[in-house]
Amino acid sequence: MRQLTVTEIDRLQLLTEKSAEVALIEPTSTGLRKSILDATLPLRSYLKEKNVHDYMQQEQGPTSKVQVQSVLIYPDATRASLASLYRPITKQGDPRIWFKGLASYADPHDVLAVLAFDQVLYVINITQLDLHALLAQPSHNPLQELLAAVNASSRMVADELLRALHKIAALGPIPALLQADTAVGRTLENLLGIGINSSKQPDYKGIELKSFRDKRGNRKTLFAQVPDWSNSRFHSSAEILDAFGYQRGEDFKLYCTVSTLLPNSQGLILRLDNKLQQLIEHATRGGVGDFVVWDLETLHKRLLEKHNETFWIAAESLLIDGQEHFIYKKVEHTRKPIVSQFDILLDQGVITLDHLIKRNAQGRVVEKGPLFKIKPKALNLLFPPSQIYTFV
Repeated sequence: MRQLTVTEIDRLQLLTEKSAEVALIEPTSTGLRKSILDATLPLRSYLKEKNVHDYMQQEQGPTSKVQVQSVLIYPDATRASLASLYRPITKQGDPRIWFKGLASYADPHDVLAVLAFDQVLYVINITQLDLHALLAQPSHNPLQELLAAVNASSRMVADELLRALHKIAALGPIPALLQADTAVGRTLENLLGIGINSSKQPDYKGIELKSFRDKRGNRKTLFAQVPDWSNSRFHSSAEILDAFGYQRGEDFKLYCTVSTLLPNSQGLILRLDNKLQQLIEHATRGGVGDFVVWDLETLHKRLLEKHNETFWIAAESLLIDGQEHFIYKKVEHTRKPIVSQFDILLDQGVITLDHLIKRNAQGRVVEKGPLFKIKPKALNLLFPPSQIYTFV
């Protein structure tokens, strides 16, 4: 997938705001001419998660071809189509897809959003269609009707938590429980009666709490997930540290951010492998090459497990008599991440990975990550429309 333009990102964000969970495809000139497109890993994962089709269960050859009712979305009309999903006998059975009528709907390298709804695949050309103008029209059009049919929500526990946060905000500046980056979250959890634990489950009756100091502009942590050591060249955080770490004071550490866009100062870079369905970390120096992998399905499950519903809580940090205090001021409430967007945002460098590994003076290796983080203003690319509440 090529890098999206600013306009395409804006239109993708609009779909996300309208709760439209989509996968993206980019037809090439060859694909349009030959009526054949690669079914990329994000698209395959999306179709599987939506219970539309599982390529892993499909046999090779024309007799195993699956067809799915589809619709091409135009500004003022729709065109019935048919998606053909298959694995050819040649080329190791690489998954393929084609939409009837696509050659007259898209130009080479247009970006198309595929939306599965009620077992029908809808195709939206986000390169050509002015989505903002279509949704602003006073008269109904196919895009408006489709997106209106996709929305839903419910909110009992969220209201309970909001009431509790209102009471905490009314207390004014609250002394931090400890001096650490994690103090803003630990202090709030203590006020809510949530004990310290190492569980990967959400914090408050199914709602994940993510507290942060406001105005820092830092990326927001989505979740922590170690690599699949059994399928990796390296088998521990200590090996990663030994290969790429550096001395800082008494600690030997590796604190760095890694993305899919460019190698970082340690020469580390991420890439998505569609065939293997993996996220791979690669070293461009020292002849190391690929050294750890994550199964994308595992990352998707962690995202859904952690962020089915999340309160992103901003706090003002201030010093009073030399001690840090917090005023909990604002909440952004998100629901049900759009899993197919996770791979897209990884590929676009919007979601990155942080290593936080160190060996202390006693020789003990500590790993606080790897942490998957998202750029501070990109939550609306991963989640349907959020709600923002201000307390003070």
